[in-house]
Amino acid sequence: MQVLFEVCPCFRFGFMAANGAIIEAFKDEKKIHIVDFDINQGSQYITLIQTLAKLPGKLPRLRLTGVDDPESVQRAVGGLNLIGQRLKELAKTLDVPFEFQAVAAKTAAVTPSMLDRQAGEALLVNFAFQLHHMPDESVSTVNQRDQLLRMVKSLNPKLVTVVEQEMNTNTAPFLTRFVEAYSYYSAVFDSLEATLPRESQDRLNVEKQCLARDIVNIVACEGEERIERYEVAGKWRARMMMAGFAACPISENVSDVIRKLIKQYCERFKVKEEIGALHFGWEDKILTVASSWR
Repeated sequence: MQVLFEVCPCFRFGFMAANGAIIEAFKDEKKIHIVDFDINQGSQYITLIQTLAKLPGKLPRLRLTGVDDPESVQRAVGGLNLIGQRLKELAKTLDVPFEFQAVAAKTAAVTPSMLDRQAGEALLVNFAFQLHHMPDESVSTVNQRDQLLRMVKSLNPKLVTVVEQEMNTNTAPFLTRFVEAYSYYSAVFDSLEATLPRESQDRLNVEKQCLARDIVNIVACEGEERIERYEVAGKWRARMMMAGFAACPISENVSDVIRKLIKQYCERFKVKEEIGALHFGWEDKILTVASSWR
Protein backbone atom coordinates (compact mmCIF):
# COMPACT_ATOMS: atom_id res chain seq x y z
CA MET A 1 0.00 0.00 0.00
CA GLN A 2 2.88 2.38 0.68
CA VAL A 3 4.05 2.35 -2.94
CA LEU A 4 0.42 2.88 -4.06
CA PHE A 5 0.16 5.89 -1.75
CA GLU A 6 3.39 7.36 -3.15
CA VAL A 7 2.53 6.84 -6.83
CA CYS A 8 -1.26 7.28 -7.17
CA PRO A 9 -2.42 10.84 -6.42
CA CYS A 10 -5.98 9.91 -5.36
CA PHE A 11 -4.59 7.59 -2.69
CA ARG A 12 -2.09 10.23 -1.59
CA PHE A 13 -4.88 12.81 -1.32
CA GLY A 14 -6.77 10.47 1.01
CA PHE A 15 -3.74 10.10 3.28
CA MET A 16 -3.27 13.87 3.26
CA ALA A 17 -6.89 14.49 4.27
CA ALA A 18 -6.54 12.09 7.21
CA ASN A 19 -3.25 13.71 8.27
CA GLY A 20 -4.77 17.17 8.00
CA ALA A 21 -7.73 16.20 10.18
CA ILE A 22 -5.36 14.70 12.77
CA ILE A 23 -3.20 17.84 12.87
CA GLU A 24 -6.32 19.99 13.30
CA ALA A 25 -7.22 17.84 16.32
CA PHE A 26 -3.87 18.72 17.94
CA LYS A 27 -5.15 22.17 18.88
CA ASP A 28 -5.16 22.89 22.63
CA GLU A 29 -3.87 19.40 23.45
CA LYS A 30 -0.72 18.77 25.55
CA LYS A 31 -0.55 15.02 24.97
CA ILE A 32 -1.50 13.27 21.74
CA HIS A 33 -1.71 9.53 21.19
CA ILE A 34 -2.19 8.31 17.61
CA VAL A 35 -3.06 4.66 17.02
CA ASP A 36 -2.54 3.54 13.42
CA PHE A 37 -3.86 0.11 12.46
CA ASP A 38 -1.92 0.08 9.16
CA ILE A 39 1.13 2.30 9.54
CA ASN A 40 2.92 0.57 6.65
CA GLN A 41 6.33 2.25 6.17
CA GLY A 42 5.30 5.30 8.19
CA SER A 43 5.96 7.88 5.46
CA GLN A 44 2.77 9.79 6.31
CA TYR A 45 4.13 10.44 9.80
CA ILE A 46 7.31 12.01 8.45
CA THR A 47 5.10 14.75 7.01
CA LEU A 48 3.06 14.95 10.20
CA ILE A 49 6.13 15.35 12.44
CA GLN A 50 7.56 17.99 10.10
CA THR A 51 4.27 19.89 10.21
CA LEU A 52 4.05 19.58 13.98
CA ALA A 53 7.56 21.03 14.34
CA LYS A 54 6.38 24.24 12.64
CA LEU A 55 3.48 24.89 15.01
CA PRO A 56 3.86 27.98 17.22
CA GLY A 57 4.31 27.76 20.98
CA LYS A 58 5.07 24.71 23.09
CA LEU A 59 4.61 21.52 21.12
CA PRO A 60 2.38 18.73 22.44
CA ARG A 61 3.93 15.36 23.29
CA LEU A 62 3.17 12.93 20.48
CA ARG A 63 2.93 9.19 21.09
CA LEU A 64 2.43 6.94 18.09
CA THR A 65 1.29 3.33 18.31
CA GLY A 66 1.62 1.18 15.20
CA VAL A 67 -0.14 -2.17 14.93
CA ASP A 68 1.81 -4.79 12.99
CA ASP A 69 0.65 -8.28 12.01
CA PRO A 70 3.38 -10.66 13.31
CA GLU A 71 3.25 -12.51 9.98
CA SER A 72 3.59 -9.40 7.77
CA VAL A 73 6.48 -9.05 5.33
CA GLN A 74 7.66 -6.01 7.29
CA ARG A 75 8.71 -8.19 10.20
CA ALA A 76 11.49 -9.79 8.14
CA VAL A 77 13.10 -6.40 7.45
CA GLY A 78 12.89 -4.96 10.94
CA GLY A 79 9.16 -4.32 11.10
CA LEU A 80 7.74 -1.51 13.14
CA ASN A 81 10.78 -1.21 15.39
CA LEU A 82 12.86 0.00 12.45
CA ILE A 83 10.09 2.36 11.33
CA GLY A 84 9.79 3.68 14.87
CA GLN A 85 13.53 4.28 15.10
CA ARG A 86 13.52 6.36 11.91
CA LEU A 87 10.62 8.46 13.17
CA LYS A 88 12.30 8.93 16.56
CA GLU A 89 15.47 10.19 14.90
CA LEU A 90 13.50 12.65 12.78
CA ALA A 91 11.52 13.92 15.78
CA LYS A 92 14.73 14.37 17.78
CA THR A 93 16.28 16.39 14.97
CA LEU A 94 13.21 18.67 14.85
CA ASP A 95 12.85 18.91 18.67
CA VAL A 96 9.41 17.28 18.62
CA PRO A 97 8.55 15.34 21.82
CA PHE A 98 7.88 11.87 20.46
CA GLU A 99 7.40 8.26 21.59
CA PHE A 100 6.78 5.17 19.51
CA GLN A 101 5.11 1.92 20.51
CA ALA A 102 4.87 -1.20 18.35
CA VAL A 103 2.01 -3.64 18.89
CA ALA A 104 2.78 -6.99 17.25
CA ALA A 105 -0.69 -8.47 16.83
CA LYS A 106 -3.29 -9.18 14.20
CA THR A 107 -5.78 -6.32 14.04
CA ALA A 108 -8.68 -8.48 15.20
CA ALA A 109 -6.71 -9.53 18.30
CA VAL A 110 -5.93 -5.98 19.49
CA THR A 111 -7.42 -5.14 22.90
CA PRO A 112 -7.60 -1.79 24.72
CA SER A 113 -4.89 -2.87 27.19
CA MET A 114 -2.42 -3.43 24.32
CA LEU A 115 -2.76 0.21 23.30
CA ASP A 116 -1.69 1.45 26.73
CA ARG A 117 -4.06 4.40 26.95
CA GLN A 118 -2.70 6.98 29.41
CA ALA A 119 -4.44 9.65 31.46
CA GLY A 120 -4.52 13.15 30.03
CA GLU A 121 -3.82 12.26 26.41
CA ALA A 122 -6.12 12.88 23.45
CA LEU A 123 -6.57 9.67 21.46
CA LEU A 124 -6.65 9.77 17.65
CA VAL A 125 -7.18 6.58 15.63
CA ASN A 126 -6.27 6.25 11.97
CA PHE A 127 -7.86 3.65 9.67
CA ALA A 128 -6.24 4.30 6.28
CA PHE A 129 -7.03 1.54 3.77
CA GLN A 130 -7.28 -0.99 6.60
CA LEU A 131 -10.91 -1.63 7.54
CA HIS A 132 -11.76 -3.37 4.25
CA HIS A 133 -9.38 -6.19 5.21
CA MET A 134 -11.54 -7.06 8.23
CA PRO A 135 -14.15 -9.77 7.48
CA ASP A 136 -17.74 -8.90 8.33
CA GLU A 137 -21.02 -10.76 8.77
CA SER A 138 -21.03 -11.87 5.12
CA VAL A 139 -17.87 -13.95 5.73
CA SER A 140 -18.09 -15.17 9.30
CA THR A 141 -20.42 -15.32 12.28
CA VAL A 142 -17.77 -13.23 14.05
CA ASN A 143 -18.15 -9.77 12.53
CA GLN A 144 -14.58 -8.53 13.02
CA ARG A 145 -15.22 -5.32 11.08
CA ASP A 146 -17.92 -3.96 13.37
CA GLN A 147 -16.30 -5.51 16.43
CA LEU A 148 -13.14 -3.47 15.82
CA LEU A 149 -15.11 -0.25 15.41
CA ARG A 150 -17.00 -0.85 18.66
CA MET A 151 -13.73 -1.55 20.49
CA VAL A 152 -12.24 1.72 19.25
CA LYS A 153 -15.38 3.63 20.22
CA SER A 154 -15.09 2.23 23.75
CA LEU A 155 -11.74 4.05 24.04
CA ASN A 156 -13.54 7.40 23.65
CA PRO A 157 -11.21 8.78 20.95
CA LYS A 158 -11.14 12.48 20.15
CA LEU A 159 -11.06 11.67 16.45
CA VAL A 160 -11.10 8.65 14.12
CA THR A 161 -10.06 9.03 10.48
CA VAL A 162 -11.16 6.58 7.78
CA VAL A 163 -9.78 6.41 4.24
CA GLU A 164 -11.14 3.75 1.90
CA GLN A 165 -11.48 2.93 -1.77
CA GLU A 166 -14.90 3.58 -3.25
CA MET A 167 -16.35 0.35 -4.61
CA ASN A 168 -18.27 -2.69 -3.43
CA THR A 169 -16.22 -5.88 -3.61
CA ASN A 170 -17.51 -7.21 -0.30
CA THR A 171 -21.01 -8.59 -0.82
CA ALA A 172 -21.43 -8.08 -4.58
CA PRO A 173 -21.93 -11.28 -6.62
CA PHE A 174 -19.21 -12.26 -9.08
CA LEU A 175 -20.51 -10.56 -12.25
CA THR A 176 -21.33 -7.28 -10.47
CA ARG A 177 -17.97 -7.41 -8.70
CA PHE A 178 -16.12 -8.04 -11.96
CA VAL A 179 -17.82 -5.12 -13.73
CA GLU A 180 -17.23 -2.78 -10.80
CA ALA A 181 -13.57 -3.78 -10.49
CA TYR A 182 -13.09 -3.27 -14.22
CA SER A 183 -14.60 0.22 -14.09
CA TYR A 184 -12.66 1.18 -10.96
CA TYR A 185 -9.23 -0.05 -12.00
CA SER A 186 -9.62 1.32 -15.53
CA ALA A 187 -9.83 4.76 -13.94
CA VAL A 188 -6.82 4.02 -11.71
CA PHE A 189 -4.72 2.94 -14.70
CA ASP A 190 -5.85 6.01 -16.67
CA SER A 191 -4.74 8.24 -13.80
CA LEU A 192 -1.34 6.53 -13.76
CA GLU A 193 -1.05 7.09 -17.51
CA ALA A 194 -1.49 10.82 -16.95
CA THR A 195 1.05 11.09 -14.14
CA LEU A 196 3.87 8.59 -14.87
CA PRO A 197 5.52 7.26 -18.04
CA ARG A 198 4.98 3.56 -18.74
CA GLU A 199 8.66 2.77 -18.25
CA SER A 200 8.68 4.35 -14.75
CA GLN A 201 9.94 1.85 -12.17
CA ASP A 202 7.53 3.27 -9.58
CA ARG A 203 4.64 2.69 -11.94
CA LEU A 204 5.79 -0.85 -12.75
CA ASN A 205 6.09 -1.58 -9.01
CA VAL A 206 2.61 -0.32 -8.19
CA GLU A 207 1.06 -2.21 -11.12
CA LYS A 208 2.75 -5.51 -10.22
CA GLN A 209 2.91 -5.36 -6.42
CA CYS A 210 -0.39 -3.67 -5.62
CA LEU A 211 -2.92 -3.36 -8.43
CA ALA A 212 -2.44 -6.78 -10.04
CA ARG A 213 -2.56 -8.55 -6.67
CA ASP A 214 -5.69 -6.68 -5.61
CA ILE A 215 -7.52 -7.33 -8.89
CA VAL A 216 -6.78 -11.06 -8.76
CA ASN A 217 -7.99 -11.27 -5.17
CA ILE A 218 -11.19 -9.34 -5.91
CA VAL A 219 -12.13 -11.31 -9.02
CA ALA A 220 -10.75 -14.81 -8.43
CA CYS A 221 -11.23 -15.38 -4.69
CA GLU A 222 -14.25 -16.13 -2.53
CA GLY A 223 -14.96 -16.57 1.17
CA GLU A 224 -12.10 -15.98 3.58
CA GLU A 225 -9.57 -15.99 0.72
CA ARG A 226 -11.00 -12.71 -0.59
CA ILE A 227 -9.44 -10.10 1.69
CA GLU A 228 -9.91 -7.03 -0.56
CA ARG A 229 -13.48 -6.42 0.60
CA TYR A 230 -14.17 -2.78 -0.17
CA GLU A 231 -17.42 -1.00 0.58
CA VAL A 232 -18.87 2.29 -0.63
CA ALA A 233 -18.88 5.44 1.53
CA GLY A 234 -22.55 5.09 2.46
CA LYS A 235 -21.96 1.62 3.90
CA TRP A 236 -18.93 2.79 5.90
CA ARG A 237 -21.00 5.70 7.18
CA ALA A 238 -23.72 3.30 8.37
CA ARG A 239 -21.15 1.08 10.11
CA MET A 240 -19.54 4.01 11.89
CA MET A 241 -22.88 5.32 13.10
CA MET A 242 -23.99 1.87 14.29
CA ALA A 243 -20.76 1.69 16.31
CA GLY A 244 -21.73 4.96 18.01
CA PHE A 245 -19.64 7.46 16.03
CA ALA A 246 -20.85 10.83 14.76
CA ALA A 247 -19.48 12.41 11.59
CA CYS A 248 -16.96 15.22 12.06
CA PRO A 249 -16.61 17.17 8.78
CA ILE A 250 -13.07 17.66 7.51
CA SER A 251 -12.25 21.35 7.94
CA GLU A 252 -12.18 23.96 5.19
CA ASN A 253 -8.48 24.56 5.89
CA VAL A 254 -7.62 20.94 5.11
CA SER A 255 -9.81 20.74 2.00
CA ASP A 256 -8.44 24.06 0.66
CA VAL A 257 -4.83 22.85 0.97
CA ILE A 258 -5.67 19.63 -0.88
CA ARG A 259 -7.64 21.46 -3.60
CA LYS A 260 -4.62 23.68 -4.27
CA LEU A 261 -2.38 20.62 -4.49
CA ILE A 262 -4.73 18.87 -6.91
CA LYS A 263 -4.49 21.84 -9.29
CA GLN A 264 -0.77 21.07 -9.64
CA TYR A 265 -1.66 17.68 -11.12
CA CYS A 266 -3.80 16.87 -14.15
CA GLU A 267 -7.12 18.75 -14.27
CA ARG A 268 -8.90 15.42 -14.64
CA PHE A 269 -8.33 14.73 -10.94
CA LYS A 270 -11.42 15.80 -8.99
CA VAL A 271 -12.37 16.42 -5.37
CA LYS A 272 -15.80 17.04 -3.92
CA GLU A 273 -17.22 17.28 -0.43
CA GLU A 274 -20.25 15.17 0.44
CA ILE A 275 -21.77 14.87 3.92
CA GLY A 276 -18.53 16.16 5.45
CA ALA A 277 -16.29 13.64 3.67
CA LEU A 278 -13.83 14.35 0.87
CA HIS A 279 -14.28 12.27 -2.29
CA PHE A 280 -11.27 12.03 -4.62
CA GLY A 281 -11.66 10.84 -8.17
CA TRP A 282 -10.45 10.65 -11.72
CA GLU A 283 -12.89 12.47 -14.03
CA ASP A 284 -16.35 11.27 -12.96
CA LYS A 285 -15.14 8.12 -11.12
CA ILE A 286 -14.67 8.42 -7.34
CA LEU A 287 -11.64 6.37 -6.24
CA THR A 288 -11.07 7.16 -2.56
CA VAL A 289 -13.05 8.76 0.26
CA ALA A 290 -11.65 10.31 3.46
CA SER A 291 -13.84 11.00 6.48
CA SER A 292 -13.43 11.76 10.18
CA TRP A 293 -15.52 10.73 13.18
CA ARG A 294 -16.00 11.30 16.91
